[in-house]
Amino acid sequence: MIFNNGKPIYVQMAERLCDEIVSGIYGPNSRIPSVREYAVTLEVNTNTAVKAYDLLARENIIYNKRGLGYFVSEQAKEAIITARKKNFLEGTLPELFRQMKLLNIDIRDIEDEWIKRKNDF
Repeated sequence: MIFNNGKPIYVQMAERLCDEIVSGIYGPNSRIPSVREYAVTLEVNTNTAVKAYDLLARENIIYNKRGLGYFVSEQAKEAIITARKKNFLEGTLPELFRQMKLLNIDIRDIEDEWIKRKNDF
């Protein structure tokens, strides 16, 4: 994984796990890789992975079954989507609209691009 300097690595790791949950790689109540396994996969220090898992556990995205590992919470996918939508609508979208106005980009231009690219994701 290539990490961005703008955010702590453990936050980026947590976001990646959330991406994997939302995309269906890990479903409700399914086991996720252990802290050590994930640290090795992403080539980071185990303490960094612990911080990522602690963050997700505090947010009730994952839970620990003592002796068995970490599992995805029943409501994890919906919680992630709800939080990310809110962040997008309140954080990303206002800046996007500002740029559209500055560059004289019409909403129809955005629609055309969406139609062209929506299957690329």
